Amino acid sequence: MNIGAGTITCNYDGVRKNRTHIGAEAFIGSDTMLVAPVTVGEQAQTGAGAVVNRDVPPGAVVVGVPARVLRMRTPQPQPNAGSVLEGDKKE
Repeated sequence: MNIGAGTITCNYDGVRKNRTHIGAEAFIGSDTMLVAPVTVGEQAQTGAGAVVNRDVPPGAVVVGVPARVLRMRTPQPQPNAGSVLEGDKKE
């Protein structure tokens, strides 16, 4: 996961604090505002300065104010997903 410089999670609505969920391998562009409650899917990307106020599907690239889907990417398999850590191997 990469969180760009200046990213803000806007989580307080005046009554309660809401959660922001960021999926594995997501890329959050610099100066992005994540307006909770919101979920950024796995391998999704936000453009610099995007204001995300709706959930971002896995593999989506979103840009703008408010953020809109620019294109959908095909999520790539995780290189070591599900593999056993070196120290946990049984012989």
